[in-house]
Amino acid sequence: MTEDCLKQSAQLGNHDRPQIAILDFGSQYSHLIARRVRELQVYCELYSCLVPLAELSSKNVIGVILSGGPSSVYDEGSPHVSVDVWEWIETKNLPVMGICYGMQEIAHTNGGKVSPSEEREYGHSSMTIKRPSCPLIQGLDVEGEVMWMSHGDKITTLPEGFHGVASTGNSPHVIIEHEAKHMFGLQFHPEVTHSPKGTIILKNFVVGICQAEQNWEMSNFADEFIREVREKVGENGRVIGAVSGGVDSTVAAVLMAKAIGNRFHAVLVDNGLLRSDEASEVLKRLNAHGVDLRCVDVSDQFLSLLEGVKDPEKKRKIIGQTFIHVFQKEAEKLEKCDFLLQGTLYPDVIESISYKGPSATIKTHHNVGGLPANMRLSLIEPLRELFKDEVRELGMALGVPRESVFRHPFPGPGLAIRILGEVTKDRVKILQQADKIMIEELHAHNIYDAIGQAFVVLLPCKSVGVMGDGRTYENVAAIRCVETTDYMTADFYRMDFNILAKMSSRIINEVRGINRVCYDISSKPPATIEWE
Repeated sequence: MTEDCLKQSAQLGNHDRPQIAILDFGSQYSHLIARRVRELQVYCELYSCLVPLAELSSKNVIGVILSGGPSSVYDEGSPHVSVDVWEWIETKNLPVMGICYGMQEIAHTNGGKVSPSEEREYGHSSMTIKRPSCPLIQGLDVEGEVMWMSHGDKITTLPEGFHGVASTGNSPHVIIEHEAKHMFGLQFHPEVTHSPKGTIILKNFVVGICQAEQNWEMSNFADEFIREVREKVGENGRVIGAVSGGVDSTVAAVLMAKAIGNRFHAVLVDNGLLRSDEASEVLKRLNAHGVDLRCVDVSDQFLSLLEGVKDPEKKRKIIGQTFIHVFQKEAEKLEKCDFLLQGTLYPDVIESISYKGPSATIKTHHNVGGLPANMRLSLIEPLRELFKDEVRELGMALGVPRESVFRHPFPGPGLAIRILGEVTKDRVKILQQADKIMIEELHAHNIYDAIGQAFVVLLPCKSVGVMGDGRTYENVAAIRCVETTDYMTADFYRMDFNILAKMSSRIINEVRGINRVCYDISSKPPATIEWE
């Protein structure tokens, strides 16, 4: 979203809400720390390690976690927490826990020595606890506890007042503690699933040492979200928003409708690339929740612009730009509008505020970004504090049916990036039919909820087949089903062969144009979840 496009964002958020502040030093796992703290039902926010004191001190911070990072604390230009933030932390006597680089930052700042290791330590490592009284490690075994390491430096001299709590054969100090300052350091990563008891350590710090209340539940905060929206929009403000039928836009739309009623105007752009019967089902579902939703059928326009286009990035850009044009025309039909609703989630916020900045582009995401300057709308993002699982919890608290809340993600460009090669009306219809059959079979065998994302891909090739007494030369389809908790990594779902056989048989027999079905057994990484 460009600065010229919209007026100041109308961000929601209660600054009085107690929180754990996570300072990011560029670790690929920083978002996982935030997720794990939220899973403990404790509210947290992530900031750059260079966060100014004014921003941090305006929040009700009750504890601080320093993330890992790729730098070495002794290198010139390596990131460090500012002196005034450290002074503020000590003045408030806030508990601090450093993870990997964060631990080395604590040692370095307090006068200890960090040096390169003779041997780098990556992967599982068994540690021995030598200071069992440390509150951070309560519930862990004294000997042989396994944690996941990823570091090339180690603390060789502890700062004054710090004690070593645990060690490994490679590192003399993998847990450190300063009792009076409530400062702790971990050389390993408790936030990753490879550390079996890492959650115990995080809970000991967040709930035990920081004394955070475990009350971050969407069922408790649904009314608060509605109240905040009303305050931001005002008594007469109007909001327009694009609705796709996905989890995020559905929950955001229902939230807005409950907050301001018919002053929220929702638009569903049918680009001809939706699932089978998707537009009519979304209209029916959201109208039932009091959402003033209008469907604009511009499928012919989108499909004509995609004619002959095979490159996936070009497809995305065409779809994104055309969507913006259509959406602007719909917005101009309204007499007056003040805000634009966007379903930004917390992972999107993390990408923009992390120390390393936005991550490398893997693919262009279709968004409402890039709207023209003459729209002059303020952006309102009621879900920007939440992870995907929290959005689902909020949806349930708002009364959205479970089948809507727990739908699998669907990409903004729709079926265009699941049709490899050129997108045509006929190929869209073929894929819609195949995808519908697959989803029906997942529900019929009660495995839909066990899968994080499932879809069919239409490949840009044909194969020889035999149907009846005749030879066929038709399309190949691939089924993709993955298991995942955060969509950052994923593994293919080990589906029963009998279910796969049923899917394949139905697709080949019922969908004219497909004579061969494959199953994708790639994991992410190295593959992505979507094919394009």
